[in-house]
Amino acid sequence: MNSHVPALTGGGNVLAIVPQTFEETLRIARAVCASGLAPAALIGKLEGDDAAAAVAVAIMSGAELGLKPMVSLRSFTVINGKPALYGDGLINVVRMSGKVAYLRTGCEERGGKMVGFCEAKRSDTGEDKRVEFSQADAERAGLWQTKAVVVKWNKWDKKNEEKPNDSPWYRFPQRMLAWRAAGYCLRELFGDVLGGIRDEFEVREIAEAEEMRDITPPAAESKPTPPKPPKPPAPPSAKTIEAEPEKSADAAEFVLGDFLSEIETALAGAKDDADVEEIWNDFDAPAVLETEGHEDMIEAAFAIKTRRLAQLSTLNGG
Repeated sequence: MNSHVPALTGGGNVLAIVPQTFEETLRIARAVCASGLAPAALIGKLEGDDAAAAVAVAIMSGAELGLKPMVSLRSFTVINGKPALYGDGLINVVRMSGKVAYLRTGCEERGGKMVGFCEAKRSDTGEDKRVEFSQADAERAGLWQTKAVVVKWNKWDKKNEEKPNDSPWYRFPQRMLAWRAAGYCLRELFGDVLGGIRDEFEVREIAEAEEMRDITPPAAESKPTPPKPPKPPAPPSAKTIEAEPEKSADAAEFVLGDFLSEIETALAGAKDDADVEEIWNDFDAPAVLETEGHEDMIEAAFAIKTRRLAQLSTLNGG
C-alpha cells in the first residue's frame, strides 16, 4: 500500500529565501505580518499594508548590509520611518564584513561605577579605536535606573501605580553600557560598512530633536495691536473690601514646583511614547505656564518630557 510513497533522504543544504524584487519583498513582509512573527518594536500599532511596509523596509535595509530577511527582522527596528540597528545587530554586520581584525565589547568597574567599552581594529587599514560609555554618561542622559519598583501611569484608570521596574537599564546595565559604547565606536570606525545606518539610540535622539522643533509655535506674522489704556480704578467700597479676603481664600494658588513635579510623576508611569504624548497633552504645560506668567519655564517642562522619552527609548534594545 505504501509502495508509491517516496523514500526520505537526508542531507542537503539549508538555504534562506532571499527576495529578488520589491514585489517578492512585500510578499514576504505580508506573510511575516500575517503569521504574527513581525517584531512588535518594528511595527508598533501599524496594521495591514502599513505594517507590511515597515517589515519590507527592514528587510531591504538588511539586504544592503548582507543580512538575510529573517536576520534583518531580528536586527532592525524602524523609528519614525528611519531604519536602525539594535546593538547586537550592529556588531553582527561589522563582523560579517571581513574587515575586522578584532572587536571587543564589555563592561568594567572603575571607581565604584560601571564603564561600558568597545574597542575594535580594521584589518584593511590598521585603524583602531576605543570608545567608553560610563554610568555617569547614562545618568546625565536620564537613562540610568536604580529603583526596583517605579511609579507608572495607568492610562485606563487615569492614575499612577507602583509596578516592578522592567527597564533594560535596570535589569541589564552592563550590556546596555557596552552596546551604547559600541554604537559610537563602530559608526565611526566602520562607517563604510554600515552605510549610514545608525544604532537605535542615536535615531531616537534625532527623532526627539526633530519633534521638539516641529512643535515650536511659529512667530505671529501680524503686528500686535497696542493695548487700550486702562480704566481708572473705581473707589473701593466697604462691601468690596469685606468680600476681597473671602475671594482670595477660595482661589487656588498656582505653585510652579508642584506643577512640574506632577508632570514628572505622571510621565514616570508612561509605558511608551503614545502614553507620554497623552499625559503631556492632558497637562497642556506650555499653555498653563504661559497663562500663569512662567514662560521661561516652558523649556524646563519640555526637558522633563524629553528625559522620559529617552528612558523609554531603551526598551527596544532590551
